[in-house]
Amino acid sequence: MGIAVALITSENFLPPWVRSPLGFLIELIASIPSVIVGFWGIFVLIPFLKPFQLWLYQQFSWIPLFSTETFGPSILVAGVILSVMILPTIAAISREVLLSIPRELRTASMSLGATRWETIFAVLLPASASGIIGAIMLALGRALGETMAVTMVIGNSDQLSFSLLDSGNTIPAVLANQFPEALDPIHIGALMYLSLILFALTLVVNVAAVFLVKAFGFKNN
Repeated sequence: MGIAVALITSENFLPPWVRSPLGFLIELIASIPSVIVGFWGIFVLIPFLKPFQLWLYQQFSWIPLFSTETFGPSILVAGVILSVMILPTIAAISREVLLSIPRELRTASMSLGATRWETIFAVLLPASASGIIGAIMLALGRALGETMAVTMVIGNSDQLSFSLLDSGNTIPAVLANQFPEALDPIHIGALMYLSLILFALTLVVNVAAVFLVKAFGFKNN
C-alpha cells in the first residue's frame, strides 16, 4: 500500500495541484508524534475494532490466534496501529526515491513502445528497488522500537498468549512502564537484559537492511 501511494503521488496519475498537496500530507502524517497516534488508537481505533474482534472470537474461537475474548486493547490493535504508523514512512521515502529517478528513463521507455504500467514495473520499480527496500526496513525498525503508541493500546499484560485478541506487551513497553519504578537490582538487571535484546534485534534489522540494499543495487547495476 505504501508503494502504491508513492506511485500515485510521484507519477502522472493525478493533476499536479492534487499530487503535490497529497505528497505533503503524507510527509506530514509520517511526522505525527507517537503519543498522538496512541490517543487516536484509544479513542478511535479500539472502539472501531472491538466489534470485529468480538466477531473473530465468536466465529473462530477454536483457532488459537482468536481463542480469547477481548475487552478492547489487544495485540491485534497494536499490530494495526503499527501498520498505520509505518505506511506513511514507506510512502514518503519511496516517493522521494521515485522522484529522484531521471526523467530520461521514463521517456526512453515510452519511446520504445512501453505502456505506462510496463514502464513502472520494468523500469521504475527495478531502478528504485534498493531505495524502496531501505524504506521498508526503516519502517520495520521504527515498528520494532515503537513505545508510546503500542503501550497505550496493547493492554500491558506480561502473560504470554498465542491469541491476537488477548492483551500483551512489548520490550519497549515493558521498559517504559517498569524502569522508573525498578528499585531491586535483579529487576534493573532484567530490564537491562531486555534493552540488550532490543538493541540486538535492531542491529540485526539494520545489518539486514544494508545487505538487502546492496544486493538490490548490485542486481540493478
